Amino acid sequence: CDHVPHVPTASTSSDEEDDSDSSTKPIRSEKKKNPASLFQTGGDPPKERKSKKKVPPKEAESEEETPETLQKNSNKKGKAKKSKKKEERPPSPVIEVDNLEEFVLQPAPQGVTVKCRVTRDKKGMDRGLYPTYYLHLDNDKKVFLLAGRKRKKSKTSNYLISIDPTDLSRGGENFIGKLRSNLMGTRFTVFDNGANPDRANADWSNVRQELSAVVYETNVLGFKGPRKMTVIIPGMNADCERVPIRPRNDNDGLLMRWQNRNMDNVIELHNKAPVWNDETQSYVLNFHGRVTHASVKNFQIVHSSDPDYIVMQFGRVADDAFTMDYNYPLCAVQAFAIALSSFDGKL
Repeated sequence: CDHVPHVPTASTSSDEEDDSDSSTKPIRSEKKKNPASLFQTGGDPPKERKSKKKVPPKEAESEEETPETLQKNSNKKGKAKKSKKKEERPPSPVIEVDNLEEFVLQPAPQGVTVKCRVTRDKKGMDRGLYPTYYLHLDNDKKVFLLAGRKRKKSKTSNYLISIDPTDLSRGGENFIGKLRSNLMGTRFTVFDNGANPDRANADWSNVRQELSAVVYETNVLGFKGPRKMTVIIPGMNADCERVPIRPRNDNDGLLMRWQNRNMDNVIELHNKAPVWNDETQSYVLNFHGRVTHASVKNFQIVHSSDPDYIVMQFGRVADDAFTMDYNYPLCAVQAFAIALSSFDGKL
């Protein structure tokens, strides 16, 4: 793992006035643990030479308050004052996408926010087609990363994700992953392009991995309040690589592990609760200039042990355009699929 010093995503002060309470302002990061440690779960098979690193990260999975996290939360208030500097939002760092297939499955580099844009193309909807979603890097070159579209004939919502904007077929070699929902449309699982467990080879190495799962809590108040999301992802091993989770059947996937609180090598994340703002009479989150339109679809995903480290944020900037930024340990496919789940009709 190259431990790049963590640049807090929040420090990119917005071009607009900051309308959030002080708790969302950047906190000086010297005293913070490296956020990467929140996601390390050891992973199996254990790597011998790194074994001494594997004891502390346990606390990242069990959400118990250790004295250390209590300490960390109790002294937040004093550090939150920071002068408001009006500076332009820095452009996305230069990100090299040499091999697209590799890049979209690789975790974001530590300390770098990968800034993207999602556009929704409604062409063909009059002919009963679903919209197509495109993901590009939000930089000068607007590099294409992924395309996604819901499949027509599925009983449940089923989105195909492809590395070719013109080929959204299940059989093509550009198919890189899919997002599948339960019948209710409240739980989603993201798979890579591996084989169905029925077609496993002897050592199971060709079987598809589960890259993440998303659970939407149905809001008792109807659509009045903010949505609640839980995002479940595989943990990272000592080399900062994703622990492969290849379920042998439906009872072994991320959702079942999470439901049974079997959290070995599994990390639970949540959307950051928006704060009610009396002036605007609405719930607000501070996106630091990256989001310009209010929408129930806007969200930020965080780990409860460090709510200032934004693992992913997504929000509307125009009718059919959204920004999507993600950080370590997410990869583009995970973040894009989580965003696609938020568009789904039943929510």
